[in-house]
Amino acid sequence: MKRKRIFLGLGAIAALLIFFFGILSLIGGSLGGKSSRLAFGDKIAIVEVKGVIAQSSGVIEELQQYVDDKDVKAIILRIDSPGGGVGPSQEIYREVMKIRPKKKVVTSMGSVAASGGYYIASASDLIVANPGTITGSIGVIMQFSNFEELLKKIGIKGVVLKSGEHKDIGSPFREMTPEEKRIMQEVLDNVHQQFIQAVADGRKLDRAKVAEIADGRILTGEQAKNLGLVDQMGNLQDAIEITAKMVGISGRPNVIHPKRRLSIWELLMRDMASAIIDVLNEKGYDLSSALQIK
Repeated sequence: MKRKRIFLGLGAIAALLIFFFGILSLIGGSLGGKSSRLAFGDKIAIVEVKGVIAQSSGVIEELQQYVDDKDVKAIILRIDSPGGGVGPSQEIYREVMKIRPKKKVVTSMGSVAASGGYYIASASDLIVANPGTITGSIGVIMQFSNFEELLKKIGIKGVVLKSGEHKDIGSPFREMTPEEKRIMQEVLDNVHQQFIQAVADGRKLDRAKVAEIADGRILTGEQAKNLGLVDQMGNLQDAIEITAKMVGISGRPNVIHPKRRLSIWELLMRDMASAIIDVLNEKGYDLSSALQIK
């Protein structure tokens, strides 16, 4: 029995030590970190635009952070997106256009950078794409569903109260009127013209030339290059090397990669580490002097 208690005690101590060093590593990571941001010298920052573009705040915050960092000489937009909302795409586009006079912005296209993804890319100084990247798709689309006939078959009737004639435009309970279709088409056409103008301004292309291919068609990276929508063929590493040369960085540049998204477990451990730091600080321990980067 005594021997069993000894083994249990040793097991508990080992578990506590593993837990303690796990917490310590997270504390060290949170205080010191392993980001290339800590490296000395000129840097290139990578900002990712991934998935459907539904909001712009995160990307814009990253861009502004790197604009204010004197050590960051250029920014690479790594775009892997089929597009998304008009508003968020335009907000990121505008932010990139404001950055260009201050710092070089290069786009590296992944597997897809179409529609809103290309909208954003067109604002950069240079676009690098893979030959097989799916891009282009300069167009605007709105889709509506009409469940009127289905609802009739199952005995459901929609009731709509509105304050204006066109307030329920696009309602799924009824067919859209010719007047409503005209209104929506005008909205689409206006946004489409904004898209064309944005590409023409960003790429410094003739507006008429952009309009010729702005029919919503998708293009490969190679086709886009032949049409002037892309500058060079290459992957992300090629884009880094090209950007380094653009801003006069000799040798291998220090690259700030996007922050890795933490798992739920890592977030819980980080919160626990933060709580432990607070408790130790309250007890009078100075962790800033105990944990230093050598």
